[in-house]
Amino acid sequence: MSDTNSDADAPLDAGALRTPIVAVLGHVDHGKTTLLDRIRGSAVQEGEAGAITQHIGATAVPLDTISEMAGALVDPTDFDLPGLLFIDTPGHHSFSTLRSRGGALADIAVLVVDVNDGFQPQTEEAIQILKRTGTPFVVAANKIDTTPGWNPREGEPIQQSLEKQSDRAQQRLNENLYELIGDLSDAGFSADFYWRVQDFRSNIGVVPLSALTSEGIPDLLTVLMGLSQRYMKEEMSVDVDGPGVGTVLEVKDERGFGATLDVVLYDGVVREGDTIVVGGRDDPIVTEVRALLQPRPNAEIRTEKRFERVDEVGAAAGVKIAAPDLDEAMSGAPVRVVRGDDVESVKEEVRKELARIEVDTAEDGVVVKADTLGSLEAMANALEEAEVPILRAEVGDVAPRDVTVAETANEEKHRVILGFNVDVLADAEETLEHSDVRLFDDDVIYQLVEEYEGYVEELERAQQETVLDNITKPARFRILQDHTFRQNDPAVVGVEVVSGTVANNRQVVKFDGSEPERVGTLSGIQHQGDDVESAQAGERVSVAIDGPTVGRQIEEGDELWIELPEKHAKILEQELASEIRADEIEALKAYLEKRRKADPFWGK
Repeated sequence: MSDTNSDADAPLDAGALRTPIVAVLGHVDHGKTTLLDRIRGSAVQEGEAGAITQHIGATAVPLDTISEMAGALVDPTDFDLPGLLFIDTPGHHSFSTLRSRGGALADIAVLVVDVNDGFQPQTEEAIQILKRTGTPFVVAANKIDTTPGWNPREGEPIQQSLEKQSDRAQQRLNENLYELIGDLSDAGFSADFYWRVQDFRSNIGVVPLSALTSEGIPDLLTVLMGLSQRYMKEEMSVDVDGPGVGTVLEVKDERGFGATLDVVLYDGVVREGDTIVVGGRDDPIVTEVRALLQPRPNAEIRTEKRFERVDEVGAAAGVKIAAPDLDEAMSGAPVRVVRGDDVESVKEEVRKELARIEVDTAEDGVVVKADTLGSLEAMANALEEAEVPILRAEVGDVAPRDVTVAETANEEKHRVILGFNVDVLADAEETLEHSDVRLFDDDVIYQLVEEYEGYVEELERAQQETVLDNITKPARFRILQDHTFRQNDPAVVGVEVVSGTVANNRQVVKFDGSEPERVGTLSGIQHQGDDVESAQAGERVSVAIDGPTVGRQIEEGDELWIELPEKHAKILEQELASEIRADEIEALKAYLEKRRKADPFWGK
């Protein structure tokens, strides 16, 4: 048995209290990984090297180490929680959408924001996730050391460091921090410097820090410990010997083990030989734990074997589980240990948990692929808000069958795959090239949805333009007095276009009451002696009309119209009104008004 489990049953009276799970989120380049590295590194410098245990996908920092790093800020006797477990899947902010019992896997979150850069797309997205899951969080305002004139104070609590800065540096930093507090306010959160916050449930604490110089890191650890101790102690109670419950971070192939699960265990204990149930693509998978693996301590990581086997692991911890038949397991799915022979009821529990994430699918819609169940759910929510139907939604990389499914969509705008944080398998690349399916991929959900919406708008505009090109536009024009140039075969007269667009090769009508009477076909338009295809409102042109004779069917001063087929009138009124000019709408309304006097449902 290794020391990896020591943080789960450390202090005497805390046998049943687990470590709070902390997620670190934020925009790319804002310093998430540096911050985690620094927390690990500082602990090692404090001579506490053995205390930090590296788990799979997580780092455990015990209370004693936090106390060492935070100095006077933390008195270990005030706490009975064993420490903090940071989830660290670098480059993946999507783990924030991993679930546990229908909520977020993390008990608490750190939102890392570059103090100079403020809110960025992934910051916005992280905020949305935190809002939706109701996860309490603190803001780490990182990179304070880049403030002009800043004098670094390695590892100091932030208020001590601030006092020693010049007035100018303090003022510059405060300006940035107040802007950040304003951004949080726009996102619906009341926030302030953490030392001014009385109630962390109604106000967000902002911790200015530098992942580079460690200034403010003692404060961050103190706030996280204090928040967990004060507001989450009840949620941290676990059944030390109960059946383990966890969430799959990733499904990975490991040499010598085949498909393995990287799991964060948040309740109970898992032992080698246990029967476990894992959420699979089609049905829960029942299998037996062959090996529980933890990373070897840093000193030994260079040896051939990167992992060491442990007999059991207790919550909260990250662990790699090797077991048969895990190929169909999904990231974000629940993992439960079966105690006794109650496999069916555990399978049912896993089914129920997965059913909560069932995405409503439609007969026609887009194909969605995401890296975890949590992010799949977040994608489904975002698409539902955008009123985009989903044909199929699955966890995993883009495979050829996804392309085949997308091709079956009826509408062009649905022949699309939206991929969040996933790769495209090589054979799927090839299938895509030979299909008319479009792939959109991004690692920010709302950007992915916006890209797709932009594509649909473009598509619809192009379709409307095509329709518009083939549609007769309405027009009303008047024959000018003393402007008859030829009486018939064809009649050539000067006209003024009152509203709409007069175009060549269109039928011309004259209204007698509400009934249009066809007088002939427009066969030519001249503007200042030049042949033109069309004329618009306000223009005076001469037109040739095959059919009528001036003085019989038509007279000078007559009001004439371009005849509008009923189907065209309907499309113009119901679908293309926003695409045509105001004077064309005017001509359309006047034409419809005349026709509907006789038939109220004409063109509807």
